[in-house]
Amino acid sequence: MRRDVFQAIADPTRREIINIIARQSLNLNAVADNFEVSRPAISKHIKILTECGLVIIRQQGRERFCEANLSSLGQVSDWIDQYRVFWAGKLDALENFLANEKVTPLKKERRKKTKNK
Repeated sequence: MRRDVFQAIADPTRREIINIIARQSLNLNAVADNFEVSRPAISKHIKILTECGLVIIRQQGRERFCEANLSSLGQVSDWIDQYRVFWAGKLDALENFLANEKVTPLKKERRKKTKNK
């Protein structure tokens, strides 16, 4: 079963596994030592990360080492970018609106003072 990267990063434990092995390649036991859950639970998380391509398992002798393959996180970045553009536009519009609101009451106050003189 091929999972997608969004499913993989949805879990905080899997995100932490990615953070750990992004710094250095570790064997499965070394990865599991960073968590308070069982080694089989970590193995299941690593299997999901492997299925979506975020982790590559490299056999070295009797040891299996986990390496991060972060290239598929580009999908997440692309997806987020569309919302970054959307919200940047909304916040710019809000900033313009608020800037105009600040100016408008001052103009009204000046007009009142000028008429009363």
